[in-house]
Amino acid sequence: MGTVLTSTKGFTLYWFSLDTSAKSKCNGSCAAGWPPVAGPVSAASGVSLSGKLGTITRADGSMQETYNGHPLYTFAGDSGPGQTGGNGISAFGGTWHAVTTSGTVGPASSPSSSGGGYGY
Repeated sequence: MGTVLTSTKGFTLYWFSLDTSAKSKCNGSCAAGWPPVAGPVSAASGVSLSGKLGTITRADGSMQETYNGHPLYTFAGDSGPGQTGGNGISAFGGTWHAVTTSGTVGPASSPSSSGGGYGY
């Protein structure tokens, strides 16, 4: 899968196939299972993601962080840092993907337990 982006606590960050660069389609019960990453945030010390970070305003008025045009989420099913259990899951009408440092989609098969090297 490559190196995935993680939260400051080491949890894998995901993007949702139905989202657009300006709007999250994951609200209500979806957001309970896939908590949005609150924005704005910045890259960890020593990590250069210049130009790839951004924010959107969610339907409830809160801010959500984006990376490479994708609103970011964590997955409630990941119980610890480095897990990628949400990668490739089809739920809420779309597919969830771990965010790689290249900004590309990770493979949808066999989620691994290896973690990322970048954090927020």
